[in-house]
Amino acid sequence: MLYFMCVPTGPQCWFVLFGPAMVKPMSRKRFENLDPDRQQRLFESAADEFGAHGYEAASLNRILENSGMSKSSLYYYFDDKADLFTSMVERSIAFVFREIGGFDLQSLTAENYWDQLEALYRRAIALMSRNAWYVKLGRMFYRLRGNPKDLKATGRAFESARRWVVQFIRRGQELGVVRTDLPETLVIDAVMGIGEALDHWVVAHWDELEADERLQSASDQIDLFKRLLSP
Repeated sequence: MLYFMCVPTGPQCWFVLFGPAMVKPMSRKRFENLDPDRQQRLFESAADEFGAHGYEAASLNRILENSGMSKSSLYYYFDDKADLFTSMVERSIAFVFREIGGFDLQSLTAENYWDQLEALYRRAIALMSRNAWYVKLGRMFYRLRGNPKDLKATGRAFESARRWVVQFIRRGQELGVVRTDLPETLVIDAVMGIGEALDHWVVAHWDELEADERLQSASDQIDLFKRLLSP
């Protein structure tokens, strides 16, 4: 479902499904006061470094050297490498949603609720197929998430996703297309758990899938949620 993209989020495939409201960058507010050109240079350098070397082997020193930022400045804006990486992921998701669009929850109807979600997901899949960077980003994100000491950095993205899922589920219940016979927290937990599992599977197996299989996966995964959530 794109928790991280994939990717305005991952969540790959969940981030993108769960809309613009969940992808406001969470780096320290003081970073937003930094000159936009310097922000861009830092994130471009980080993207190049993470893309070339992966998360574990990426060097903060090389990122700093290429961006022209000092180490003391970096730690003024970010806690550590995991914080910088997760902030880059969040901003990448925002870019994705500028590319593929989104939808307003209040515009959803009983007739288009699931179709709109599938259409958004298919646009995300198409973007990922055109730009392999997002798939690589997703793989790095889940490797980071698998490290207990870095759960805080990745967890904030999932907290944002969860808030959007709550809104999405409640809108579906208002429209009569999402079940109301189970406790809300159980429904949300189930959606989040399945979403993360699907996300992880997609990025792990992306290279094995043909283009038509990737698009079909969008339909299959939305159908899975529809069968889980329908009254």
